[in-house]
Formats: sequence, structure tokens, C-alpha cells
Amino acid sequence: MVDQPSAPGPDEPDEQEHRPAVVLVGPPGAGKTTVGTLIAHALGLPFLDTDDEVERVAGMPIPEIFLTKGEPAFRALEHETVLRVLREFDGIVALGGGAILHPGTQEALRRHMTVFLDVDVSQALPRVGLSGIRPLLMGDPVTKFNALMAQRRAIYESVSQIRLNTTGRRPQDSGEDILLALINAGTVDLPPGTVRRAASRHAPASVVSVTGHDGYEIRIGWDLLPEAGELIPRDAERVLVAHEAVVAPSADRLAEALEAGGRRVVRHELPDPARTKSLDAVARLWDLLGEHRFGRRDAIVAVGGAEAIYLLGFVGATWLRGVPVVNVPTSLLAMVDASVGGKAALDLPRGRDLVGAFHSPCGVLCDLGLLASLPAEQLRSGLAEIVKAGFVGDEQILRLIEANGGADALDIHSPVFRELMERALAVKARVVAEDLREVGLREILNYGHTLGHAIESCEGPAMRHGDAVAIGMVYAAELAHRLGRLDAEDLARHRSVLRMVGLPTGYSGASWRQLSQAMSWDKKVRNDELRFVVLEGIAKCTIARAPDERLLRESWAAIRDR
Repeated sequence: MVDQPSAPGPDEPDEQEHRPAVVLVGPPGAGKTTVGTLIAHALGLPFLDTDDEVERVAGMPIPEIFLTKGEPAFRALEHETVLRVLREFDGIVALGGGAILHPGTQEALRRHMTVFLDVDVSQALPRVGLSGIRPLLMGDPVTKFNALMAQRRAIYESVSQIRLNTTGRRPQDSGEDILLALINAGTVDLPPGTVRRAASRHAPASVVSVTGHDGYEIRIGWDLLPEAGELIPRDAERVLVAHEAVVAPSADRLAEALEAGGRRVVRHELPDPARTKSLDAVARLWDLLGEHRFGRRDAIVAVGGAEAIYLLGFVGATWLRGVPVVNVPTSLLAMVDASVGGKAALDLPRGRDLVGAFHSPCGVLCDLGLLASLPAEQLRSGLAEIVKAGFVGDEQILRLIEANGGADALDIHSPVFRELMERALAVKARVVAEDLREVGLREILNYGHTLGHAIESCEGPAMRHGDAVAIGMVYAAELAHRLGRLDAEDLARHRSVLRMVGLPTGYSGASWRQLSQAMSWDKKVRNDELRFVVLEGIAKCTIARAPDERLLRESWAAIRDR
């Protein structure tokens, strides 16, 4: 919660022409540098940390100043530096934790828009670490942190107009709250929507972890391509960067970053997506890996949409019985679905994904900048998998979409969009960590896919996966309602949420006979028994085995567009 800001009193002297827009104060670990950088980006201003400026002036790190000159000399230099910065710097300023101890600094701060970032010791210490970089916390850091706060809290509060506790909060959320408070106070002139988009755009990468024996991390953020090398095993000398033609410039940037890090990179452009998941494509890649003598310690980086991810996962699983694969998905569908979970597959004339393997990646890089040029219909297609995650595992996803009629869900710069991605990925990460090979829990991720895959099989490439899954979810909800498992309100919610993001809720293509035949080939069929994931409520999944043909047809009639 942000305390309401108060303006400086009328009797206080006007400041000089140069002045910081915002000054951040607070203890070590409160997030002053991270949040300050976000605010600076949002306002288009420079950022300065006075600790960095003190080190620049002194020509030595702060711990060395303490060691060689003592704390009084450090505080004197710090006070002099702070006053100069407050006079001369136009931007966002973060002060060292103890800078507010000097009475002269306190007096100067009361003439500026000052923000106090508070934090609990339980989060402050992990953020700053327990090394000598914080001299006053050495020894017994918990006791010393609490003692420092007992000494300084009243001062922090007296010099600040805005107060915010960052414990348990994401930096972008703290930054947005501060910016909105500044707007309300008339300190800055920036539309709130711009604030949210800017804060999200420059927020640090977030990480969703897939735990288990073959655990890995999923990074989500902007401008992450140079980080791909961090996800590749260090002893991988050769790296195949295989990509779809439409993302060649992004693949080139990634490859250049890998080469700059000392990797030997082989680049390969994949065939047209319609022919990507084929045995011919696999054979060409096997031949390429053999030509360049790729060993089991070398790696593959898959850059592209869902088809490319599935293909290269299969190649990674089968070359020398398994080599590391890093996924760099370039579509929303690939980010929230195909890139996570280790499924690798090829298509056959008989159906989709009939040949495959399970091969977990060693990392996933979701660079949101890659979505900037994505056509709106492809973005909506990916949203179907996010909505699915809401229905099977996290109702907050549905609430976020419903909050403003789905508008933020279609804005890749919105922090809501990013949170939707993070939550959907967290649902999938939890499921695949428990059931990698789909022998139990993982089956819930097939919600909407039994009919959805049949529609794709009948319609061919013209039918987008997300559209088919959206229709399949409505069908599954209709079936669950007729089975007495899902109430009318949750059934209606399926249609309303999907419509908010522009996804279809009805179908007028292939006949029931054609779809029934296609479903009989689906990999979800067991012992010739048709199975549907259905809901008994939001995030309460169960399996409907061999439902009565009458109910199947009634559910079909309910979604049939005429």
C-alpha cells in the first residue's frame, strides 16, 4: 500500500533549476536501485545511485573507504556527494541506506519528492547477500539490520512524502504504484496506461522453475536473447542454432552473442512450418549434426514457433540418445505451451504428434520482444492455452482477463499480460514436474484438446491451434454440464472469457462423423476408449471415460454454428 504523498510546505524555499524528479531512501535490500531504474525508464530520465557516485569520487569501493578511512570520513564524503547530486542531477536518485543520518541531508530531502522503500529483514538480507559489501551488516546481519532500522526508521519517515513496503512484491509492481502516486500528486505528467506499459517493459526478467530430476528454468522478460548462453551447459563447445525463416534476424543476434561467448555456432534455417514436423526434416538435421561432429555435450537452440520447438526437441532426444536443447520460442503459443514440458513430436498422415519422445529442455527463454511483430490472430491463438491454464489450475488467470474485458490480455506491454504468462507457465511447470510422461496429472493439460486436435486434423493448417482448443474447451464444458459435473455458471464463463480475448466458442466445419473418426486416432485414446478432460468446477479436473454417444452428440449440437 502506498501512503498518500504530501507536497512540500509553502514556506519552504524553491529549489534551483536542477533537481531530481524522485529521491529513493530506505535500508539495504529494499530495492532502491531496481525500482529506481524502472521509474527512470518509465519517465525517460537518467538514474543515479549515490553509493556509486561516492565510489567514483573516492576511487575505491565503499568497504575499502570504511577500512582505510573510517565511517566518519565516509559519511562526510557521502553528505557532500548527496548535496551535490541534489543540486545538479536531473533524474531519479537512490541514496545509500545511511545517507539520511546527516541533519543537513535530512533538511535537503524535505525539499524534494522523497520515497521511503521499506522491507522486512527476511527479504532484505537475501537480496543484498551477506558479504563484506555491506560493512555495517557484517557479523550478525539480522541483529544489525534490525538495530539500524530502529535507529533510522523515524528519519526515513520524516523525510519522505511516499512510503511503500516492498516485502513480497515484484519490483515492477512497486515501481508502478510509486509512479501512479506521483501522477496523483501532480509531480509527473504521464498517463497511467503508459506507466504500466513502461514499468513492464523494463522490469527484470522473471523466472518460473520446473523442478525435478531434469529441472530447468523459464525466463520471461524483454531483450533476453543475449542470455541464451547462460542456459546452455558450459562444456557445450558446438551449438546448433536452428530457426524458422521469419525469425532469422533474431536468430542471428542470438548466434552472434553465443559466438562472442566463445561457442562454435552452426546455423540452420528450417523448412516451411507446414513441413517442419516431418521425418525428412529430422533426417536433414541428423545429417547436419553428423557433418559437424556434434557430441553428446554439444547443444541445440530451437528458435521458432511450436512446430520448430517440437521438431528440434525430437532431434535433441534422438541424436546420440539425447543432447541438451534450449528453447527460444517466438510465438505466444510456443512460449506458454510447446516450449515447456519436454514433449517432442512429429506428424504423420494419420494424425498429429503420433511419433515423439519426452526430452526436457535445459532452459527456456521467453523474450517478449519477439511477440511485437506477431499478428493479432496468432497472439489470440496463444491466449487459448493461457485461458486453459486458468480453467484447469489457476482461477486468478480468469479474473485478470475479466477485470477489464480482456483488453490487457492482448497488450504485450501490459504487466497484466506478463502476469498471465507467468501464471500459465507456473501451472504447467507444477504439472510437468509431477508427471513428465503424462501417466496421470499431466493429462489435465489436454483440456479442450480431444475435440481440438480432431478439428485441426480435419481442417488442416488453416485452423489455428488456439482456435481449435478454444472450441474444444467449450465442448468439454458442455459435456461436463450434461454429465452433471459442471454448473451453468461455469459453463457460461467459458464462453464469456474466450470471447473477451477474441477466441471462437462455436464451430461450423467438419461433420460429427469426420470428427469422431479423427478422435479415434488421438493419442489420448486408451484401450479404444475415448477420454475427455472435464471440469467439476474451476481448477477441479477429472476424466470422462467413454461418455455416452447421446451426450457427445448433444454437446456437439450445443457448439455447432449454424
